[in-house]
Amino acid sequence: MNNIIYFEIQSSEPSREIKFYETVFGWKFIKEEFVPIEYYRIATDGINGGLLKRPAGVPSTQMGTNAFTCSVEVKDFDKTGDVILNNGGQVAMPKFAIPGRCWQGYFLDADHNVFGLVEVDENAK
Repeated sequence: MNNIIYFEIQSSEPSREIKFYETVFGWKFIKEEFVPIEYYRIATDGINGGLLKRPAGVPSTQMGTNAFTCSVEVKDFDKTGDVILNNGGQVAMPKFAIPGRCWQGYFLDADHNVFGLVEVDENAK
């Protein structure tokens, strides 16, 4: 537990990034219909991930790292979230269900680095 199990890429133009990563790495992209946002599951030969339509503007290249977001699998999302908040972290995107798979949410550390939490739960809805 507490291992990185998933990564996500945000894109202002998903079809462009899908073509890029398919061509460069041979990754496969599967459109997820049950998610309330434009979202594609990424199948790789290693750790799997997702690509989503960027919910905000693209950061300037002079603003520091603009990178993939990694998610950490935890036993208890709410308990771990409380520990994060009690130690200077902030909620970046509140907990939500990926139906039949897991609970997902995003946090910021004290330097505003984004990371995700995942609690596997087949009953999530």
